[in-house]
Amino acid sequence: MLIEKKHIWYASYGSNLLEERFLCYILGGQPKGAKSITPGCSDKSLPLKNKKILINSELYFAKESKTWSKGGVAFIKTQFDKLQKTYGRMYLISEEQFVEVVKQEINLKEKLVIDFKSIAERGSMIVKENSWYGNVIFLGMDGEFPIFTFTFQDNIQKFNKPSPEYLKTIINGLKETYDFKNDEISDYLLSKNGISGNYSINELKNLMK
Repeated sequence: MLIEKKHIWYASYGSNLLEERFLCYILGGQPKGAKSITPGCSDKSLPLKNKKILINSELYFAKESKTWSKGGVAFIKTQFDKLQKTYGRMYLISEEQFVEVVKQEINLKEKLVIDFKSIAERGSMIVKENSWYGNVIFLGMDGEFPIFTFTFQDNIQKFNKPSPEYLKTIINGLKETYDFKNDEISDYLLSKNGISGNYSINELKNLMK
């Protein structure tokens, strides 16, 4: 018997803004500028759609990612505030693919169960304690499909400068998703903890070439 796949929106706000990078989590492969290879999902079906999303939470950069030259990577705060705007991009994928994307993000080999219905009811749920992206958050509905994203379970206090390769991936993702000029991207990124004070406007613009 053929079981119909349930689809959800996965909302990204970091390097997965760039479709080519995100598809490495679906198809497998090594993202440009990254030092690791991702296995991809069991189901390598491409996202049915993708579109913009504004996330009302503050973007910041923290931790040390081996994949991205020990630079900081993107997180959003667990508190939501209508005054905060993080530019995101969401992909319509199956629930099973979302689970496997999370497993790749947190480098988990064992089985992971995500109860999407409970998360939608509660607003968020920690599916793996102390994992970088183990806190799955419900962002609402778009049409008939629920929207989910993930971040750390707490707000990380120690910020870290992202690597140029990682930041360039985000810049290219913002250009691909939004009709932004370079100055708009600079203004957006320079206000973020982890980038503020660590990159000059000229250094950012060099990454946009």
